[in-house]
Amino acid sequence: MTETETFPDYLDVEYTAGEGEEPADYPGIEDKLEKAIEVTREGLEQYENPVVMWTGGKDSTLTLYFIKEVAERFDLEVPSAVFIDHFQHFDDIHDFVDRWAEEWDLDVIYAKNDDIGNYVEEHDLEPGDDIPVEDLSEHNQHHIRDILEYEEDTFPFLLDTYVGNHLLKTVALNDTLEEHDVDGVISGIRWDEQDARADETFFSPRHDPDIYPPHDRIQPILQFAEPDVWEAFWGFVVPETVDEYPDDGYIPEGADDLPNDLTQDDIPVSPKYFAGFRSLGSEISTDKSAEQPAWLQDMANTTERAGRAQDKEDLMERLRDLGYM
Repeated sequence: MTETETFPDYLDVEYTAGEGEEPADYPGIEDKLEKAIEVTREGLEQYENPVVMWTGGKDSTLTLYFIKEVAERFDLEVPSAVFIDHFQHFDDIHDFVDRWAEEWDLDVIYAKNDDIGNYVEEHDLEPGDDIPVEDLSEHNQHHIRDILEYEEDTFPFLLDTYVGNHLLKTVALNDTLEEHDVDGVISGIRWDEQDARADETFFSPRHDPDIYPPHDRIQPILQFAEPDVWEAFWGFVVPETVDEYPDDGYIPEGADDLPNDLTQDDIPVSPKYFAGFRSLGSEISTDKSAEQPAWLQDMANTTERAGRAQDKEDLMERLRDLGYM
């Protein structure tokens, strides 16, 4: 019997669902919405202790919208949200998450690698400063030496590097999943977002206990391309969550073009997207793509993650093998 067949025995999900598919297999926005609702409902019904990953970005916030809608429609419980605090966020992201967690009455679990966070605070480090491996806990040293097979004496305190990303995000996440006995992680990744994610399925097993606490990934918006995400936001998410927003939707030209005297703070869209960012990473390694809001940019002829540091992008497949989203 395989690991997938034994983990856990109360699940009945199809791990090959979505295999070989792409966004074009769901041609209309209604097709994409219907699939997202289907996968979300199955995830909330099948898993005993799921969580939803929430970065404050558009994809995870769209996923959270589906969870809230499905939970209300089918009388299901909204799971806790996990926010990975890697110590290098834009302040705007923290403010956005705090604001909408309160507005939507969400329980947010803040996943952190406290060993590194405490060292950084104690030594007043800035991003890019070196951290000695020998000064960290045995747990972190195990990941650095035995799992990553990193041999240098120090590594830079930077999120978008092999060691930094693994310790600040993946280790923080895996420790949180273990602490809270999570069996399903609902994630907002998409097929078109990054090559390493193009072969994902709607229910994706992560069962090897030598790598991560065994769990499944539930991925309701794989079938959305970047323009679809924004169509869903301005046509459904915002009108259905903001009372004063036009019911038939409205696509603003910017923060000063919101209807009915609404302000940017009233809209569940990160201010970084209004400012021209297309993808949100760390404060020091993410640049805006253009001056226009993200949804008005040339998505057909430009790359969504071009503003992100490329060290991590180039290593994405290896990082995902270790548990990265």
